[in-house]
Amino acid sequence: MLRRNKVGVLHMDECDPESLENPRDVFGSRSRRCCSALEFLGAVITALSVIYIALTFPITVWRCIRIAQEYERAVVFRLGRLVKTKVKGPGLFWIIPWLDTIQKVDLRTICLYVEPQQVLTADSVPLLVDAVVFYRVLEPALWVTRVQDGPLLTKLLSQTTLRAAIGAHSLSQLLTHRRHIATKMEGAMEAVSRPWGVCVQRVELRGLSLPTQLLQSMSLEAEAHRMARAKLIAAQGELGASRALKEAALSLSPIALQLRFLQSLSCLDSSASVIVTAVPTEIMAKVMSHIT
Repeated sequence: MLRRNKVGVLHMDECDPESLENPRDVFGSRSRRCCSALEFLGAVITALSVIYIALTFPITVWRCIRIAQEYERAVVFRLGRLVKTKVKGPGLFWIIPWLDTIQKVDLRTICLYVEPQQVLTADSVPLLVDAVVFYRVLEPALWVTRVQDGPLLTKLLSQTTLRAAIGAHSLSQLLTHRRHIATKMEGAMEAVSRPWGVCVQRVELRGLSLPTQLLQSMSLEAEAHRMARAKLIAAQGELGASRALKEAALSLSPIALQLRFLQSLSCLDSSASVIVTAVPTEIMAKVMSHIT
């Protein structure tokens, strides 16, 4: 303890350190006593209000009745604190009108539309992406006490999650694994929004708008792949036909091949003015022998 001596110099008296009180303990005990006093005062006000309602029951009953729909729950605050029952409804429930304030929460599934956003993929391709998020409130008390503007906060979370999910994948992955990416978005949003009392039920990527030049280049690339595939199939067919003819020439007699040749000529268009034919090798061999 500080004292002033005869010459005006301050000095501290010797004292036992164990006798000094911790300031935190002092403030904590004072705050606890203050809270208990306020709780007692609130209980007294509540009791007096209940007595007043009981004495004037026919008049005040209409002000004490509230109605919540089947899909609604009412979060009741009494003197600024959440009541022990937390939520009320559906149907009729009672309140103290001059002490209680209520906030109704809709428990139905809400569809949230995320406007188109310009996003860059992992391979630096600009995309215009929009999405739809379906969510539902499971804990009305948490939704009211922990979130100031729930729909706006959920919308902002959807936008940031969409940007992060698109930026982590390439364009080919987005085109082929859209459902997988949407499922990852659901998990990410669920982990963040669960402490708010919200359940994210489904996320859907609606559209992926590509730039016009990129669409043209992709269409040209796809057409080139189709043409190359067609040429490859035609070449494989010609190779198979040539192999079959070779095997037939080795296994069959020359007369059979000549009959097959004549049958092929019969299949030609009769209206053609010029027909190109081949002379059998036997005749050509005899003619060449006579000439020589």
